[in-house]
Amino acid sequence: MPAATDIMTPLWRGVVVLRIITAVFAVGAIIVHHGGFDRPDLGWAALAAIVIWTVLTCLAYSDDRTRCSHVIVADLLVTLALTACSAFVLSPQQLTEVAQRAPLLPTIWACGPVVAAGVHAGRLAGALFGAITAALEIWLRGAFTTDLACDALLLIGTGFVLGMAATAARQATEQLRRAARVEAATAERERLARSIHDSVVQVLARVRSRGGQLDGEAAELARLAGEQEFALRSLFSAQPPGAAGEQDLADAIQLLASPRVEVSIPATPVLLPASDVDELIAVVREALSNTARHGGPGAKSWVLVEDLDTEVMLTVRDNGPGINTEQLVDAASGGRMGVSRSIRGRVADLGGTVTLDTGPGRGTQWEVRLGRVRQGALR
Repeated sequence: MPAATDIMTPLWRGVVVLRIITAVFAVGAIIVHHGGFDRPDLGWAALAAIVIWTVLTCLAYSDDRTRCSHVIVADLLVTLALTACSAFVLSPQQLTEVAQRAPLLPTIWACGPVVAAGVHAGRLAGALFGAITAALEIWLRGAFTTDLACDALLLIGTGFVLGMAATAARQATEQLRRAARVEAATAERERLARSIHDSVVQVLARVRSRGGQLDGEAAELARLAGEQEFALRSLFSAQPPGAAGEQDLADAIQLLASPRVEVSIPATPVLLPASDVDELIAVVREALSNTARHGGPGAKSWVLVEDLDTEVMLTVRDNGPGINTEQLVDAASGGRMGVSRSIRGRVADLGGTVTLDTGPGRGTQWEVRLGRVRQGALR
């Protein structure tokens, strides 16, 4: 994502600058202490390796295409190898005796992969790389002192804190991206609403008004025009999905209202994952379709949405002739999946429950309950 890359660029620039500064310090430390080395030649080789690897990692960390886990792991392995070389380069006194102790070859340059891991993969990776680097230093020194404990805490803490900062930056960027997308969708919705209101909606309103004064087929066309006018007005008054990928079930249900369908919704939004809202709308549409097919011209439907805090209840009721139990069995065996799959199956896939209350002469009522907390995961 370009937005995420942009927000992380300053952090990676900081990693590069830190790598260069610590490399200069490591080179200076080797020059200062090389006189006491057991193997000065290896010391100079380590100095050259630090300079060359610093150039390579700075180039890698400066390019989006090469900032990857493989490069960071390689950075850690090279750093550990140069740190381990201290056992062959430093004299025993420089390595273990407190009075004559010299820094290990990489010195603070060893924090480079720790910082890079935190920025790239988060706090746990940063803390893990810091712990590995600190453990090697303690092992080389042959003792666990207060100074080594402080170094270990600084390495682990630096990786952890930078990892937290990088993760927070990514999350903030993603939220801004989603908010921008919602804002753009809202602006486009408003533009389309103005355009359609000035053309289609006004024509439908005129057809509804003039046709309603007539009889026969003209009256039926007026009724259909009124339904479409109401649906369009409801569509453009509804809110788009939220920045967190949630959608208001109440707004979505409102779009199904018509002269033959009465909708009752709470005054406050009923937020659910957008995919769940789509499935519930499909359930309601199937129930309303059954009423339209089997209820006759005078059948009406009522849709009720209730937010019960821990769950959402959706009720669809009609005043049609009702459904006989034998009809349901025959429909399922005959491959007509309206009830068994489109309604019961969809609700089951969502982890909810559905109850059917019907019978000859007493209409049909569907009651769907969907918990806000699914088993094993928070919604």
